Amino acid sequence: QVQLAESGGGQVQAGGSLRLSCAASGRVYSSSVMSWFRQAPGKERDFVAAIRWGAQTTYYANSVKGRFTISKDGPKNTLFLQMNNLQPEDTAVYYCALDRNGYSTSPTDVDYWGQGTQVTVSS
Repeated sequence: QVQLAESGGGQVQAGGSLRLSCAASGRVYSSSVMSWFRQAPGKERDFVAAIRWGAQTTYYANSVKGRFTISKDGPKNTLFLQMNNLQPEDTAVYYCALDRNGYSTSPTDVDYWGQGTQVTVSS
């Protein structure tokens, strides 16, 4: 069993930056992939970025490529998302996610979810 807890959300103006963190309790195996998803009001939950826990391989949605950076601190079981040049369309609840079976952009493949953290970007 793994529990995920996000932190670092908040409100910023367009062009600003935020750094999200996700602390995982329990064993995170090297075969796992940890990801960030986001969900705006009235919309589906969308993939943002992912990283293989046992490697440095990263994946990004086209909408955030070049602006967001996903990283991890393996020994501390912590996942990060550095978000730069934030835009109003990035406003959403951001969720940390763990997939035990590998990389997928589908939220239905996620095994564990965090509770989410709100990111609001004003113009």
